[in-house]
Formats: sequence, structure tokens, C-alpha cells
Amino acid sequence: MRVTVSRKAHFNAAHRLYRKDWSMEKNDAVFGKCNNPNFHGHNYELTVSVTGEIDQKTGYVIDTKILADLIKEHIENTFDHKNLNLDVPEFADLNPTAENIVVVIWQKLRKYIDANKDLEIILYETPRNFVTYNGN
Repeated sequence: MRVTVSRKAHFNAAHRLYRKDWSMEKNDAVFGKCNNPNFHGHNYELTVSVTGEIDQKTGYVIDTKILADLIKEHIENTFDHKNLNLDVPEFADLNPTAENIVVVIWQKLRKYIDANKDLEIILYETPRNFVTYNGN
């Protein structure tokens, strides 16, 4: 029997969507106000879900305390109150779109989740705009 365990979290971060190899005009045309040279911020909401078999000894798919600690250490501590473009190495040459952020989060957490369990990340950039990634 496979069950999904989810944990919510959040972080606040600034970013700028742009490509260094494009002109300001092209960046403005593609990214609009998200290309603000002075950056802009979001209150990101995050749901991390782990799906797997229930351990017969513990009754857990994953201990939610362990999941919460992983999110705190590897995501909140890395992204919260940071400028993603300037402070997070993964975005030095990667445009910090919601799509790219959710993939980076998944990659950061995947190595700490047992290989026989599925991992899915849902990232809300705004209450109405969100992305989902599960490794596929």
C-alpha cells in the first residue's frame, strides 16, 4: 500500500528574470516587470510530498520530523531572505523562474529521500501561480 506524506513550508526570496546574453529590450519583451534590474520578491509556498510503502515497524512512509528538518536545512536556510540570482549558487547561470526553482529544490532533496520513494514538489510563486515537479 503506497501512501503520500506531505509537508508545507515557505520562504521569501528576491529574483530577477533575465538572460545575460539578451539585450535589455529583449529581456523586457520576454520577462516584462520580472526583468526589473533592482529585482522583485515573492513569498513562496512549498509542498514537499513523499510517496512510498508504509514501514511495517514504524507505521511511517517517512518521519515528518525528518522531512521537516530536511526542508529547513536544505531549502529554507538556502533560499529564505536571499536574492536567488546573487546568493544561491545554482542560479549563477540559471534563470530563477518558478520552473527552474522547483527543479533545483527537487534535486536538493532527492538525494536524502530513499530511492524506493517518489518525491514531488509543488512551489507556489503566488497564490494563483504554481509549478509541480516529480523528476519526470
